[in-house]
Amino acid sequence: MGTVNNQKIALITGGNRGLGRADVLALAAIGVDVILTYRRGKSEAEQVVAEVEARGRKAVALQLDTSVVSEFASFADRTRHVLASTWDRDTFDFLVNNAGFAHIASFEETTEEQFDDLVGVHLKGVFFLTQTLLPLIADGGSIVNCSTGLTRFVVPGSAAYAAMKGAVEILTKYQAKELGARGIRVNSVAPGPIATDFAGGIMKSDEARSFLGSQAALRRAGEAEDIGGAIASLVSDASRWITAQRIEVSGGANL
Repeated sequence: MGTVNNQKIALITGGNRGLGRADVLALAAIGVDVILTYRRGKSEAEQVVAEVEARGRKAVALQLDTSVVSEFASFADRTRHVLASTWDRDTFDFLVNNAGFAHIASFEETTEEQFDDLVGVHLKGVFFLTQTLLPLIADGGSIVNCSTGLTRFVVPGSAAYAAMKGAVEILTKYQAKELGARGIRVNSVAPGPIATDFAGGIMKSDEARSFLGSQAALRRAGEAEDIGGAIASLVSDASRWITAQRIEVSGGANL
């Protein structure tokens, strides 16, 4: 079935809000259909599906906690069923490992529980979900792992979070090397500070926006759509010779 339908399909984790939602809509805008996951925000996910459908594309929302590795096999089965029933496909083309959260705590005060929570979603989850979904990713496809500008510049309170993303950047290179024989490209996108509800929405206030803009070479705060556009570009054929790269999307933050 996989060769019958040439419609491009992406799977985006955490696609119900924030950067994930922007990723979904940006890909829909270039003609890509989407499977998006959500952990708890079912109504948000359904709204995103409706927005995609209003743009003339197809979307399906599936529940998934990306920190629970034991659920990945059954999630892959659900994904396989959705691909067959919705698209007459047995593979999808693009995987965007976007789902995430942050614990803001100094290195000295970070607890083992916080550390383990971050490992579960940002490293272990990304590693084993991608591994589990590999049979469903089409040859010639693309994987994007979401990192952070905090692996280049330092903001106190993000030591554990940034350490996980640093590991993801190294993982990205190994995936690119090992999956390259299948024509699968793997890159990481590292957003700078973005005015979303991430980390409790601390970057959405007017004061925060003004400060973020003052730190960027392009003199404005980053928006979720800036990241969505970069990911849409990166998975497209226009970027077909780009793999194993860390692409920072920060407007030139903290240069």
